[in-house]
Amino acid sequence: MAAKTQDYTKIMKDLMGAFPVDMSAMQDAFKTQATLGEKLSKVALEAADKSAEISTKWTRDTLAKLAEVTAVKEDPADYTKALTDFAAAQAEMTAESLAAFVEVAKKVQMETVELMLAAGKDLSEDASAAVRKATEEVTKAAKKAAAPVK
Repeated sequence: MAAKTQDYTKIMKDLMGAFPVDMSAMQDAFKTQATLGEKLSKVALEAADKSAEISTKWTRDTLAKLAEVTAVKEDPADYTKALTDFAAAQAEMTAESLAAFVEVAKKVQMETVELMLAAGKDLSEDASAAVRKATEEVTKAAKKAAAPVK
């Protein structure tokens, strides 16, 4: 008499079928992460755009002031005055530009914190929903497996 071997593949397949995995929770988590990435990219791109505007204005203003310095003067003392005026204007433009960069950085920081807090809340809600759903499915499967066979 030959011994009959167990078909472990069928047993594992039946076991896994009794405890289904809901991939929608994973899809929701992926969508949440993708949305967060998109929003963070938008914040970064807006900051880069604003920074480029500030840099461009600063450069244009500096070049305009340099044009005044390089213009021909009648009196040699006018060159000294032009350089002094340029230095004062440059100091003022530098302060204004740096203040504008600080505002951009503060806005990025504030928006990033808001996005991270919102994303944490969304991920927590997604995880809670996935755990609830998985618990319900496992409970149903366990009850079904424990039910007497008719």
